[in-house]
Formats: sequence, structure tokens, C-alpha cells
Amino acid sequence: MEYITSGTCSRKINFEIDDNGRVHNVSFLGGCNGNLKAISKLVEGMEATKVIEILEGNTCGPRPTSCADQLAKALKENLK
Repeated sequence: MEYITSGTCSRKINFEIDDNGRVHNVSFLGGCNGNLKAISKLVEGMEATKVIEILEGNTCGPRPTSCADQLAKALKENLK
């Protein structure tokens, strides 16, 4: 799946949700490369609902969102 981010340095998030609701192959286009690679590794294989619970509402500096928050939004949108 592909999600176009808003309000962050990253521009796009690619990811998969398997039939069991687990997150795989998260990758970000743009943004803070090291931090986003770490997020991708940390959420690999986690239940999407748990990732949303942990990352939703996370902000970046003065911004009302973050790349992590945008991942939560992307997952939430694709679980509907």
C-alpha cells in the first residue's frame, strides 16, 4: 500500500498489512533516513492496531504530526 504523507519531511510511506493484520515492509520516501529505518525495523511483524496505539499522536518539533504519526494514520486508513 502507498500513503502520501502530509505535514512531514517524508513524502510517502509504502507498507503491507498481511491477512493477520500485521505490518510488513514499511519504507519512507524522504525524511530522517536513520530514524525512519529504525521505525520500519521496530514495527516489522507487529499488529497494525498496536503500531497505531503506540505511534498515533506523536509530533515532531513544532509540527502537529510526525512521520510516525503519519504511519499510524496510514495504517488506520487501510484497516477500515
